[in-house]
Amino acid sequence: MGGPKPSGRRQPTLAQLRAFAAVAEHLHFRDAAAAIGMSQPALSGAVSALEEVLGVTLLERTTRKVLLSPAGARLAVRAKAVLAEVGALLEEAEAVRAPFTGALRLGVIPTVAPYLLPTVLRLVHDRYPDLDLQVHEEQTASLLDGLGTGRLDLLLLAVPLQVPGVSELPLFDEDFVLVTPLDHWLGGRDGIPREALRELNLLLLDEGHCLRDQALDICREAGREINRVGRGPSTEGAGGRREGAPVATTAAGLSTLVQLVAGGMGVTLLPRTALKVETSRSSQLLTGYFADPAPTRRIAFAMRTGTARGAEYEELADALREALRPLPVRVTGPGT
Repeated sequence: MGGPKPSGRRQPTLAQLRAFAAVAEHLHFRDAAAAIGMSQPALSGAVSALEEVLGVTLLERTTRKVLLSPAGARLAVRAKAVLAEVGALLEEAEAVRAPFTGALRLGVIPTVAPYLLPTVLRLVHDRYPDLDLQVHEEQTASLLDGLGTGRLDLLLLAVPLQVPGVSELPLFDEDFVLVTPLDHWLGGRDGIPREALRELNLLLLDEGHCLRDQALDICREAGREINRVGRGPSTEGAGGRREGAPVATTAAGLSTLVQLVAGGMGVTLLPRTALKVETSRSSQLLTGYFADPAPTRRIAFAMRTGTARGAEYEELADALREALRPLPVRVTGPGT
């Protein structure tokens, strides 16, 4: 009675801990086995062996689902911490042995990836040829989750994040510009006051994109009340002027968003780094520039605080700042 009994002085193996941590995360043997590249019978055997070593029942198995026992819920936290520390030990050893070698799993937000990755990839290819750069394009929440779980090593995204345990290495600031159809009253203008945003039919990205949140913040700073988010076509009249127009969410990516602008459905805000790529796809667009100080966003690297590869990431940030100087950005950070 009372579950498995501990046997002597045996210690859990890392394979057993990994198997248990995977089951604790997925609560499904097949999904857990696939996640860590282990066969389902081997995974089940590893968890059973761990229960025997610890003398504790970790899982409540039924024919339909897997649940953590109360003890399993407590020990899953410990198992995850042990595996994280082992990973940090291996990472630190690799960093000491040979910096800028091995894999670097870089997470990038979608409104940065198409415009900065050519510079990043060229830099890594030329300066760090032994570094295996692996790029993952995801939205901010997913990237932060990946950084926290160890799935990702370094992030390239908009800040500030204000997330405990995450340190930021600022790279640059860039202005937002207004992209309009050809017949819009603000098309091609310089010195546009932010207050103009109060009366524009603004097209934004879908929920989950940080660029959407930044654009809404800019509108609020301009004195615009954001009280309705709609979908569908604009009812903007000739010349593009409209009082009290709603903010319309209409696209999952900047390329689609800009094409909607070209079709006369409204206007949008683009970061300067995206401007050349996105507006080159249509001759039906004009760009307006805001009066100083223009609305901006800051792009940075983000890493786990105290990561063993912190010195590498700081050196990479310095090198990237230099590589970014030809772009329409204001490089920021150490040495600028």
